[in-house]
Amino acid sequence: MKLGAVRALLVLSLLATLLSFAKFSHCENRSWSTPDQYIHACYSDIPALYSERGLGRHHWVYSLGEKSVEYPVITGVVMWATTYISHSFKSYFNANAILIALLFFALLLLLRRSHPQYWYLLPLSPAVIGSLYINWDLWAIISMVGAIYLFDRGRLHWSAILLGVSVATKFFPIIFLLPIALILWRRNQLLALAKYLAIALTTWLVINLPVILTTPSGWWHFYSLNINRSADWGSLWYALSLLGVPLNQLNLFSLLTFLILLAAFALYFFELKFSPTLAEISFIVMAATTAVNKVYSPQYVLWLAPLAIMVLQKNRSLFTAFWIWQGGELFYHVAIWQHLASYSGAKFGLSDGGYALATLLRIATTNFFITQIVRFQLRAGAKHAGKPQSRLLDFLFDAGKSYP
Repeated sequence: MKLGAVRALLVLSLLATLLSFAKFSHCENRSWSTPDQYIHACYSDIPALYSERGLGRHHWVYSLGEKSVEYPVITGVVMWATTYISHSFKSYFNANAILIALLFFALLLLLRRSHPQYWYLLPLSPAVIGSLYINWDLWAIISMVGAIYLFDRGRLHWSAILLGVSVATKFFPIIFLLPIALILWRRNQLLALAKYLAIALTTWLVINLPVILTTPSGWWHFYSLNINRSADWGSLWYALSLLGVPLNQLNLFSLLTFLILLAAFALYFFELKFSPTLAEISFIVMAATTAVNKVYSPQYVLWLAPLAIMVLQKNRSLFTAFWIWQGGELFYHVAIWQHLASYSGAKFGLSDGGYALATLLRIATTNFFITQIVRFQLRAGAKHAGKPQSRLLDFLFDAGKSYP
């Protein structure tokens, strides 16, 4: 990488992280008091959980039963380890913020290496800047992006290891096993697929087993919470409930919706006349998953933005859709905090109906971006040079020719 590119990357990284820190420093100066932290949109889980989970006492974070941290193992280890380089919830936030800023710089380096044309959009995205220090998500995002980068370059074993690490940090990236399986199946690399799954699972088990064996109830707390949780902030289901739509059997209904989306994605994948890379379809998978999830936290934009930039690498015409989506995310970022302010004693806030509409707007802009990507890829497939890949409909109709 040229020196000028490194300097530009460093400048934009510093600009984004400092702007984000300035946003959160208002709350730090006021000790994250309520409702001030919602009014000024600078709430962070980092100091909140430092107090609520007793992290300052240095207890092992999975040894507290129902009070155990609600995160997978690597995130829990990070939360616990950083208590030893801090002495208060303020210094704890600052220590984690420094590490997150370094991770953001490393993520930009990785994006610049893998998709050099539009990496600069990440530090310029307003919803990304506003969300950097809400949670520890970047610890999982960088390994997820690394796994995608290595997979598309044929380094499957290392990709599988990084994906296992990412799933052990935050559970979201497990969704990429579906497109990975479809890509390798389409390439007729079934042995490679079996090895990939085995390596990813082994990596995840090696990381998780020590905690499973020593503090099983604390380890299970994260999974139990997500299985049993009701419709929560930011989700389609919560917005519908605010608008008076009844939601009986939510767990079953959300699971069925999720499975239908996965089936639709598989049909779309096989309808393409070319074999897409994992980077080209990763945004569709992740964005669709978050659209039907039972919760949508503001920092989830950090997961989606690098994947969106990977898609933009192929077609500049998606720029408008990208910024429309970012606008929806930024609007929601403001709306969620003003809605929470109304619940915590603020004189002004966003009503239930207003928040529901903001949530639906965010989902609509995400779906618009997905639709534009799908349309572009279907058109690109129609113009694809060389022998096209077999489509699902071709397979079904060709198979029918063998019958009288």
